Amino acid sequence: MSFTSEVKTEIAQNGELKPCCMRAECAALIKMCSTLNFTSSGMHLTISTESAPTAKRILKLMKELYNVTSELSVLKKMNLKKNNIYVLRIRSRTSEILKDLEIMDAGGLRAHPSAKMVSKECCAKAFLAGAFLAGGSVNSPNKANYHLEIATNDEGLAKFIQKQMEKFYLPAKVIQRRNQSVVYLKASDKISDFLACVGAHQSVFEFEDSRIQRDFMNNLTRLDNCELANEMKSLAAGKSQCDDIEWIENYAGLESLPEKLRNVALLRKEHPEASLVELCDYYEEGFNEVISKSGMKHRLSKIKEIAANYKHA
Repeated sequence: MSFTSEVKTEIAQNGELKPCCMRAECAALIKMCSTLNFTSSGMHLTISTESAPTAKRILKLMKELYNVTSELSVLKKMNLKKNNIYVLRIRSRTSEILKDLEIMDAGGLRAHPSAKMVSKECCAKAFLAGAFLAGGSVNSPNKANYHLEIATNDEGLAKFIQKQMEKFYLPAKVIQRRNQSVVYLKASDKISDFLACVGAHQSVFEFEDSRIQRDFMNNLTRLDNCELANEMKSLAAGKSQCDDIEWIENYAGLESLPEKLRNVALLRKEHPEASLVELCDYYEEGFNEVISKSGMKHRLSKIKEIAANYKHA
């Protein structure tokens, strides 16, 4: 099961909703999943979704809110994935339901319900939960990129969803993708906040656990890479310094160097792979004199200058 399916299953199983929140959630589901059909027998709704939890949720809400029976059929897609499509048909009280959900008024179909329906915090959360059930998806936290989105065919509805998310400090953006408007979040912490907002608390734990483990491993890898880079840099510097010392030794002998530089040169020859910090420790042990990292670096620079002079003599 994908992470999106897990989240939708958890949201669909949430039974602790007040009637006002049930209406808000149902409004999002019907607006995003249904089409309005006119036949000789009257007006009816056809609701389609590829998500079994979403289909079950719509059936439950329709029964509890309006006591209507939905006809359910399952179709099989003909593409390679061959996903199921769950189709629900509501033939009774259609006009009454649409008006109660504020999807239709005297002027016709609306882009979204009124602000009054989602004025309460709990109702705004329920609306977002319904919108995610209808058109949402979220990447697994184990994937390379964090991404949560809600796709709809109506730009006005997308902006309405964005506005509801902003109430909870979720800085969603809206883009056009082919013939759809997509509301999306990219920041991992905001995706986690959204999941908590719509009642997917178990999914939040899973998301956060995977995210923390992944971030820890990324940081560990970054530190390893940094340490490796530093080690390679130290080895390259040590080789270059040994080459300089060899030039001096062959040209004039190490005895030509001042005592402190000669001591450093002998140490570097003895420890060609040592870092500056390690050379400082060896120097203190061998000559009973404390030297700082910058002091060691300065003496090695002087050796480099002397070698350069010999090379160009």
